[in-house]
Amino acid sequence: MLNSLSIFEQAIRALPADRSLTRQDVCVDSFLLQQDQDLSVYYSPIGEYINRSAKIVFLGITPGFEQMRIAYEEAGNAFRNGASIEETSKIVKYSASFAGPMRRNLTTMLDELELNRLLGISSTATLFHTHQELLHTTSLLRHPVFYRGKNYTGHQPKIERNPLLQHYAYEHFVAELSQLPQPVLLVPFGRVVESTVETLLYQGRIQKHTVLFGFPHPSGANGHRKRQFEENKDYLKKQLQDYFSAQ
Repeated sequence: MLNSLSIFEQAIRALPADRSLTRQDVCVDSFLLQQDQDLSVYYSPIGEYINRSAKIVFLGITPGFEQMRIAYEEAGNAFRNGASIEETSKIVKYSASFAGPMRRNLTTMLDELELNRLLGISSTATLFHTHQELLHTTSLLRHPVFYRGKNYTGHQPKIERNPLLQHYAYEHFVAELSQLPQPVLLVPFGRVVESTVETLLYQGRIQKHTVLFGFPHPSGANGHRKRQFEENKDYLKKQLQDYFSAQ
């Protein structure tokens, strides 16, 4: 996977360094991986690093434009500061993954579930810096996917009804997960991701990992997030306690 960053290194270095990047900078043909009618898949360095020592995996649908932008900016800065391909991929992973309000919502909910206590850390926010060795982040669709130019949300078209999206979720994601040598706690964000994970479990593509069911998508755009969290809070806590008690 690191070879992809090598391929795009020069194009990333050529991006503007004196301002925040825009869609016109990164949603361009040189970064376009695939186009399928209303769907566009673009390369992003956010998906390159694989943390093979991870004990927990945060799983989203696909990186949105904001995460894509941050990933390119962080990669450009890292390259200009002399970082290697591997160092750059790691910097980008933890800087850009679920960055912004989504990360704050995520870590607030997980701390309320006392995942930090179960992991022996002060806050799950530290998984993105001080305790990176415990965390791997990824998405069902590893590269940013846009539907009619907007962030793909998992609803139109549905993953299981589109061959392109199926390929990324059922093949690429599964292959990525198989690179984690030990069983992990998989935390899918929201019902769309959870449903796909259930399908992969049913098909036997995912076998050794434990899944936390019922966790709401932490995006600020999820207006039902707080209600869903409160409704599922006791069930989520029990799953976590049972999982860590068995370790």
